Amino acid sequence: MHAFRVTTERRTQFVDITSRVQGAVESLGLREGVVHVFVPHTTAGVTINEGADPGVVADLDAALERMVPWAGPWRHGEGNSAAHVKASLMGASLCVPVEGGRLRLGVWQAIYLCEFDGPRTREVWVSKA
Repeated sequence: MHAFRVTTERRTQFVDITSRVQGAVESLGLREGVVHVFVPHTTAGVTINEGADPGVVADLDAALERMVPWAGPWRHGEGNSAAHVKASLMGASLCVPVEGGRLRLGVWQAIYLCEFDGPRTREVWVSKA
């Protein structure tokens, strides 16, 4: 397994970690197969989406905020229930094919760490699937 840290600067932030996951693939010596990306957090997630236009992640952020507003009628005592719900919607892990030692993503795809309770320092674990 290969692990790395990502420091976020805002409560909600989508951080492109594609190059760091590719570095993990290289570190693991994976040439063919599938890589598993996991975040061990309950208020952060991972997703794959467009990496070319920053408006896409801004739209994701806005849509999630409309669906799961921070100031909802929550029961969780810490005051970050919206972050827990958003992280569950995104998911804590994903799998990406690897071919010839390279992530096999679509032309416009990027891998994002999705921060919903920042700023924080998060861990990302990458392993052969």
